Amino acid sequence: MLRELSIRNLAVIEEVHLSFHQGFHVLTGETGAGKSILIDALSLLVGGRGSADMIRYGCDKAEMEALFDMPVQHPVWTILNRLGVQCSPEEMLVIRRELSAQGKSISRVNGQLVTMTMLREIGEALVNIHGQHEHQSLLRSEQHLEWLDLFGGDLLIERKTQYKRAYATLLEVRGALKELEDTTRHNVQMLDLYRFQIDEITSAALKPGEDELLSEQRKTLLYAEKRMDAVTEAYTLLYGGKGLDAISKSISKLADIQSYDKSVLDPLMEQLQSAFYQAEDVAFQLRDYRENIDSDPESLAAVEERLDLIHGLKRKYGESIPDILQYLKKITAERDKIENRDELVARFRVQEEEAYRHAYSLAEELSSLRRHASVTLSSAIESQLAELLMPAARFRVSLDGGTEGGRGEKPVKLHAGGIDDALFLLSSNPGEPLKPLNKIASGGEMSRIMLAMKSIFAEIDQIPVLIFDEVDTGVSGRAAQAIAEKMSALSARCQIFSITHLPQVACMADHHFEIMKSVNEGRTATSVTKLANETRINELARMLGGVEVTDKTRHHAQEMLDLAHGLKGA
Repeated sequence: MLRELSIRNLAVIEEVHLSFHQGFHVLTGETGAGKSILIDALSLLVGGRGSADMIRYGCDKAEMEALFDMPVQHPVWTILNRLGVQCSPEEMLVIRRELSAQGKSISRVNGQLVTMTMLREIGEALVNIHGQHEHQSLLRSEQHLEWLDLFGGDLLIERKTQYKRAYATLLEVRGALKELEDTTRHNVQMLDLYRFQIDEITSAALKPGEDELLSEQRKTLLYAEKRMDAVTEAYTLLYGGKGLDAISKSISKLADIQSYDKSVLDPLMEQLQSAFYQAEDVAFQLRDYRENIDSDPESLAAVEERLDLIHGLKRKYGESIPDILQYLKKITAERDKIENRDELVARFRVQEEEAYRHAYSLAEELSSLRRHASVTLSSAIESQLAELLMPAARFRVSLDGGTEGGRGEKPVKLHAGGIDDALFLLSSNPGEPLKPLNKIASGGEMSRIMLAMKSIFAEIDQIPVLIFDEVDTGVSGRAAQAIAEKMSALSARCQIFSITHLPQVACMADHHFEIMKSVNEGRTATSVTKLANETRINELARMLGGVEVTDKTRHHAQEMLDLAHGLKGA
């Protein structure tokens, strides 16, 4: 349930902090006092669209914060965990949102930043806001099937999930088949190109890493002569020139005087001898290396020709040899598909038949479950409407399937929802035929139908907070009283908020808040006050009598409260 709501600088609200409880809450006040701004604040907190225009004039930002107390088993905790929001079911859930004058929005859940998509998903599990515009959802037949499925329970939802997977498979097979059938001429043109490309790549007999090895080989062959000259000159200087001979003579000269100063000359002798052996070894290695240098212009030409071929293929088919080979694999598959088109078409048609039969079987089972659910839903709504002073109303769910127009073996058209198209039908008065809601329902009837559905679905969707924004518009007298009693009964299962102008509704509430607009120092501001005892009686009297409150209207208001307490068993 919603425990607390704080609002700062939203529209004409400067600052409001409200505490709520379990049960039925009403918000009343003069037209234009700002009642709907509270609902707007809650809508923003659960992912509604906001704009800089909603910020109070002269302020940098608007701030809203809500505190929810949710049971451990509620689905919102699963959603939060899946979204990666740190939370504990043993603690309160805090949602905060800020709107800046620059149009930016910041949302946090338990202090953790969340995206608008995440906030909206979380909010859908917490709050359901129903306003006058939502009557239109009752008139949209595409919504009717969704409501029926939700009412149908876990088995129906499971079958629907299975059907959607089967239908997705069917669409995939049909898409592949259509692609084959629609691209015949293009495929014939592409076949020649694919064959040419396959021959060109295949004849090259490419090997991964071959280009790197060839580049190294080319470098070796390209500079063979230069290497030969340099190595020969180096060998000659060491062995045939004065290199080793000079070191040898130096060793001989030092040997003659070595015994006269061993401490100095012994280390120098060791270094010269080591240098002589190392230089001699280098000379032998240079000689062997020179003998292996191969200056082969023909081999160089062959390597360069091979590299040119590989570079040409890279320009056409990929940046590397693995890319080229991957492209070869792809076009080979495309060639095979085109060459074996007739066989593939036949195979896909068989797959389509199998996929259709599987999906249709699930759709029939789904339809059977829906027909059973439609009878139960119709009975439940009629029962609710009777309590809302529409005892003669008849409600039905019409389920019709389409045809695919002469496909013979596939007479029934499948769609994302199965084979059914649902339509809610109503007969408000005895002797009148059942007709679609948009053909017969008045505003007052729509309010009662929607309230009847909310009463039924409150036990199914587990949304803890239901908000009714002036849904009793167009209703008066006994019908208004019936709506009030229904909201009061519904509040035993979830927290109810209602903006209303009807005293019949206001007197049935467990908690009554008055919204007032005032002007202070040239600025308009909205305040919210919780009413009790005399203040509540005065507000009910105002709703009954208008601007002037008399003793008679106060007495009437007190009488309405007493009757309401009696009806609620208070």
